[in-house]
Amino acid sequence: MITHIEIEGFKSLKKVALDLGGLNIFIGTNASGKTNFFEALRVLQGIGYGFSISEIFDGKPKSATGEVWEPIRGGSDLASFLDPAAAEPSRIVRFTVKLKATGLELLRYSIAIDTGAIGVHDESLHSGDASIFTTKSVDPFRVDAGSRGVFAFDGSRPVLAQIPAKRLNTEHEVELVETCSQLLSNAQVLDPLAGNLRDYSKVHLAMRMGDHGENFAGLVSSILRQEKSAAAYTSWLKELTPAELDEVRPIRGALKEPLFAVRRGSQKIPAPILSDGTLRFAAIAAAFFQPDMPYTLLIEEIETGLHPTRLRLLLELLKSQSASGTQVMATSHSPQVLAWLTDDDYKTTFLCRKDDETGASTITPLSEVPGFLDLARKQPAADLFAEGWLEGAL
Repeated sequence: MITHIEIEGFKSLKKVALDLGGLNIFIGTNASGKTNFFEALRVLQGIGYGFSISEIFDGKPKSATGEVWEPIRGGSDLASFLDPAAAEPSRIVRFTVKLKATGLELLRYSIAIDTGAIGVHDESLHSGDASIFTTKSVDPFRVDAGSRGVFAFDGSRPVLAQIPAKRLNTEHEVELVETCSQLLSNAQVLDPLAGNLRDYSKVHLAMRMGDHGENFAGLVSSILRQEKSAAAYTSWLKELTPAELDEVRPIRGALKEPLFAVRRGSQKIPAPILSDGTLRFAAIAAAFFQPDMPYTLLIEEIETGLHPTRLRLLLELLKSQSASGTQVMATSHSPQVLAWLTDDDYKTTFLCRKDDETGASTITPLSEVPGFLDLARKQPAADLFAEGWLEGAL
């Protein structure tokens, strides 16, 4: 998981540094920086995949060896922070993360990208106090691999993707490089669309559904094959609709392809009849029981389609399942989210706010908003958010 992240010069994120936990919730008004933070995580995901800098920012078409990679919003042209106070705008954006993996020392990965030249400016990876690699210079692009010398690399793509192929490091160091890549790339940006959730799955059994809910019914079929996960998944759905669900039971089409459905008594209720909110909750819940679990799950606007009285159930789901290993990043516009959080949750619930004059976004843990903890003990935190007190406190 990502335990710490620093972002400099990316979109509205002039300079932010955050300590992250298992469940991280980002709140704030529209255009306050929440989506830009998620875009930064997508940049890191593309780095983990080994894409070129151009592909990460400007997109990659579907090929025989990979799926389509959607460009970062605005592409490389609009990727860097435009500082109105600077005499000459910088095109350098930097991302630094600390990564924790079972049985390994903390990894620290840093990369600076020149969005003007569309290439790597500098890059490094450390394990504990030991350097795995660090860039030596930019032109020609050279990397210091310690006792193994200094080598030339292709500056148009991250060194992280080139080190294993060059066989420059010891077997253990190659393992660390590959682990870093996996921790960055194995993320799922979940934005399920009702149309996909109501459709037949193209596969009978899916190990992971698509980011927009593709093959949702195939994933549920896989979940139901395992007694423990089937019971847990069904239990969460029963909590959402206690009067409407006895069992999750997909319907099969002419070619045995599955369609999500539930049973109430003797009646089968297929996905096309279920509400958008029920289907979205069913998809988010299913994401936590995927046989192929991502390391990081990103969910935008978690309250979409849900009645406010059911938001507490969703938060309980996110809390309990993120404690099992998958790190969750979620955004919300709903004040009701704060109504169900504890003092401990405030450490990783972040208020995003953009300065009207500079255009720079700040991202602040609620636990560090001046006066918030004391005031939240006297009146509902949801009211403080709804009334705009939080933004005023900063």
